[in-house]
Amino acid sequence: MGTITSCFARLAAAAALGAAVIAAVPAAAQAPGVTAKSILIGQSAPLTGANAELGNDIRNGALAYFSKVNAAGGVHGRKIELSTLDDTNQVPKAEANTKKLVEEDGVFALFGYASATLSRPALPTVEKNGVPFLSPFTGADPMRVFNKYVYNMRASYADELEKIVEHYTTFGIKRFSIVYYDDTVGKENMSAVERALKKRNMAEVSRGIFKDRAKPDIDGALKDVMKGEPEVVIFTTLYKATSDFIKAAHKAGFGAQMVSNSFPGASPLAHELGADGAGVSIAQVVPPPTKRSVPVVKEYQEAIEKQLGKKSFSFTSLEAYIAAKVTVEALKRAGPKLTRESFMHALDTMKDFDAGGYLVSFTPENHNGSSYVELTVIGKALNFNY
Repeated sequence: MGTITSCFARLAAAAALGAAVIAAVPAAAQAPGVTAKSILIGQSAPLTGANAELGNDIRNGALAYFSKVNAAGGVHGRKIELSTLDDTNQVPKAEANTKKLVEEDGVFALFGYASATLSRPALPTVEKNGVPFLSPFTGADPMRVFNKYVYNMRASYADELEKIVEHYTTFGIKRFSIVYYDDTVGKENMSAVERALKKRNMAEVSRGIFKDRAKPDIDGALKDVMKGEPEVVIFTTLYKATSDFIKAAHKAGFGAQMVSNSFPGASPLAHELGADGAGVSIAQVVPPPTKRSVPVVKEYQEAIEKQLGKKSFSFTSLEAYIAAKVTVEALKRAGPKLTRESFMHALDTMKDFDAGGYLVSFTPENHNGSSYVELTVIGKALNFNY
């Protein structure tokens, strides 16, 4: 009898152990940042300090769409939570924020970093932990090199710079100068302009180089640019440096056409320039945020006004809104049993997704979702003309 009792006891213990193992499997298989009721997405952005307006615009645009989705019940019953840490536009802080978000907070994905300079240090942590890295606010070539975890929603700076050169050469303009940072991204921008000009049997007539992002030598760069007597000056610099250069150029009586890629953000640059902004051109990678005939713009305006309590529209927050919409579409397609792998598969197979007059496509070999570019001009009333 004792042997039989002992056998039953062993069987019961084994069954209990098996049940415990089975119960533990779903928890172990649960994707980081995902619960039955929420999906946690992380972001590092400059909410204060240099480039704060850009960082807040990115965050607000994303929140406007995520809030809209959450109010409608979320995605497969889960609400989206965006955890944003302030990096003050400093690379070491952005790097530390990434490690905290991924390795301590356990976010499902990362979203909307404000530049290539802030994004690139995140990549080792992204690759080590297999974290989807979504819609960095940059078109820099180093971030366009294929990485299985990185998904760019917007056009590249090379696309923008080609569009700028194409536009002005159409009017017979041949003398171009470029202002850029003396770093990896800045040099890639310079190379993109060189390629666009060489394609038309031309070369830049002068360059303005900022060796220090924090303290750019405006006067020195202006003198170098003016030596070439350019008709058009192309900027690939932050809005404060770009604005300071243009104001100094106006004081010096230098009347070249000033045009920027989208890097500084159209609204921050216009605000910083004030009256000096009239006539300055800026490349854009999304439709005008006031063009309500575009379906996604109309819904964006309603959502951002609800988010902020005012009609504060910008190209940057619209770009972030569209990026958030693409993110949510992939979450829907990934299904209720959400994993990072199913989410990335949903993105990899997203072809011609219409976000409302704005198409985005990815493939397993190409994670650059759009090549949309158009130019806008700052008007006298600080409005944008197209």
